[in-house]
Amino acid sequence: MAPKRAVVRQSLSDVIVADLRQRILCGDLKEGTLIRQELLAEEYDVSRMPVREALKRLDAEGLVIFQNNRGATVTQHSLDEIAEIFDIRIMLEVDLFQRAIPNMTKKEFAECQTILEAMDDSYQAGNIADWGPLNASYHGKLYEAAGRLLTQELLKRVTMQANRYVSMHIDRLNKRENASHDHHLLLELARKRDVSGAIKQLSDHLVNTKTQVIELVKLTRAG
Repeated sequence: MAPKRAVVRQSLSDVIVADLRQRILCGDLKEGTLIRQELLAEEYDVSRMPVREALKRLDAEGLVIFQNNRGATVTQHSLDEIAEIFDIRIMLEVDLFQRAIPNMTKKEFAECQTILEAMDDSYQAGNIADWGPLNASYHGKLYEAAGRLLTQELLKRVTMQANRYVSMHIDRLNKRENASHDHHLLLELARKRDVSGAIKQLSDHLVNTKTQVIELVKLTRAG
């Protein structure tokens, strides 16, 4: 008898969650947009039940605000909240990177390099929708050797929130070359085991991103 193979089975709500999440993160569904259950059900050609479940799950992720009998609204953070999201991200990432560098192996360095090359390709092609997941994957791989699973889980949620605004930042401000340079330098410093230099570079990179993103959001909302 052939060995059994694991098959990932997705429910309708799983599929809808993944699609709506991507639409929010890439900016297709903008902050403050009202998402009505009946319209989504018609769009996905399903009953309201999986749509309702999907919206509740996105509410738990902080991407929408779910309202009974109405649907949901794409979360719009205040400028102070956006700053807080990035401040939390900086604290978590700097701590993880500092712990990870002494434990990183050739395997992790090679995997980071592979993701970097894919990121460079996405920059050149202008595939902003691809960049967010690749960026999260790269940073996650940089910190994997820290072995701090709880912190990494917290970071995933914060990163998801931040990436909505980071994607806007890369596209609208045309900072792709700067981001690519910073990411390559982080890996180079990690390879050298330069912990102090690496965490300073990471902190500077994230603080710079935070500052520019907030300025972009200000301009966008003013317009």
